Amino acid sequence: MGDDTRDGAKRDPEMSGQEAPEERVDRRLLELLVCPVTKTSLDYDEARQELISRKAHLAYPIRRGVPHMLPSEARRLED
Repeated sequence: MGDDTRDGAKRDPEMSGQEAPEERVDRRLLELLVCPVTKTSLDYDEARQELISRKAHLAYPIRRGVPHMLPSEARRLED
């Protein structure tokens, strides 16, 4: 049982070094999301796991495959 995670979910050994399936972001979901501040579309930064609002100058984090869309949790973007 060495491949179990703390929550009991099994990890696929083929996925080592990659995101686990429960950590992947559903691209269809990302297409529906808008910035809660400006109501404009967001750009997905896969490398940083963030959703970028260019108009609000904010980057919303994605943690364990879940977008956190609270402005208080967003990182301020430099100009």
